[in-house]
Amino acid sequence: MGWGHTLSYIGFGCVLAMVCRGTEARADASASSAPNYSAGSIVQAADQTTGTLAPNAIATLYGTNLSFTTQALVSSDLQNGDLPLSLGGVMVFVNGITANLFYVSPGQINFLIPYEITASSANVIVNRQGVTGPAVTIQLAATAPAFFQWSGNLAVAEHASGALITPAAPALPGEVIVLYAAGLGRTSPDLSSGFIVQSAAQILYLSQLQVLLNGTPCPPQDILYAGVTPGFAGLYQINLQLPPTLSANPQIQLSIGAQISPAAIQLPTQ
Repeated sequence: MGWGHTLSYIGFGCVLAMVCRGTEARADASASSAPNYSAGSIVQAADQTTGTLAPNAIATLYGTNLSFTTQALVSSDLQNGDLPLSLGGVMVFVNGITANLFYVSPGQINFLIPYEITASSANVIVNRQGVTGPAVTIQLAATAPAFFQWSGNLAVAEHASGALITPAAPALPGEVIVLYAAGLGRTSPDLSSGFIVQSAAQILYLSQLQVLLNGTPCPPQDILYAGVTPGFAGLYQINLQLPPTLSANPQIQLSIGAQISPAAIQLPTQ
């Protein structure tokens, strides 16, 4: 299957919307008070967990008074192949760097942790049409692996045909599948933050990557590709050949060094 699928950024937006938009803290769109949020309300967009984030990870910030409007990214918002730095008059700063945006609303912002940040922590500030919220500190690591998930606890994954893997269309033993993830960190070659990549680039920490099925690592040679997904920003894919013997609906996790994705995520298999 080579490098996997080259997908349309906006065409895959339904999946990103499904996994990145949680339950918003509703706010009065006409309110004049400053944006309000906390470090604990900034989560990994892929699985909605709190904790450590990584460069080039998609993050979700929940709060109130974040925006006067609701605006999701559309193709006309792209700027010379980059995600926009402002949506609906809203900007997000991470350690003073303007972050690229996917979505803004009164109760939620989806943004990209800047690729170039290497610090172990960073201050996040939301600016809504010149009115700023508090500076809150988030923890960062080189990687913070997580699977995108849907329907509660199912990993977002595709068959080689591009069809979604579901309980009704499960993956089969020995099949090559594509898993979608976030937080896998820097790549070789390096990327430009927020740029919609047009070609494959492997993750820098590929030698440390493990895909675990029910806690057992898949053989390294069965990871055919792990890197960014062409046509996107902040989205990673792992092309994996499943083992010839496979239990039904195994728990699936990613680990890179000491960082491991949450348990209880399942891959529909037969």
